[in-house]
Amino acid sequence: QVQLVESGGGLVQTGGSLRLSCAASGLTFSNYVMGWFRQAPGKEREFVAAINRSGSSTRYADSVKGRFTISRDNAKNTVYLQMNSLKPEDTAVYYCAADDSTWVAAIPTRYNYWGQGTQVTVSS
Repeated sequence: QVQLVESGGGLVQTGGSLRLSCAASGLTFSNYVMGWFRQAPGKEREFVAAINRSGSSTRYADSVKGRFTISRDNAKNTVYLQMNSLKPEDTAVYYCAADDSTWVAAIPTRYNYWGQGTQVTVSS
C-alpha cells in the first residue's frame, strides 16, 4: 500500500532552520505532484508548498515564500522541505501529501495520499 513517512521535525529557536523529508513507497513517485501542508492546534490544515512531477515547477504559500524551499529526488522517492528563518507562527504538524493530477494544487482535497505528520515547534 501507499506510505508517506515524514521525518526531520523537532524543536528549534526563532530564526533557525529545519529540513523535513518525506519518503514515499507503494506508488510511482514521479507520477505524483507532492505537497506539504501544516496544521496548528485549533486551526484548519493549510497549504505550505508543492512541486510538480519533474521538480521543474513549485508553488508556495505567501507566508513561507523566500523562507521555505520544496524539492524532490525522484530517484530516492523523497520530497524535502527546507525551512529557514523559522518563526513561532510556523509551529504546526507538517504533512506531506501526494496528488496524481498533472497540475500543482494548494487544496488539500486534491491530494490522494497523506503521511502521518511530523511536529515542528519554533520557540520564541
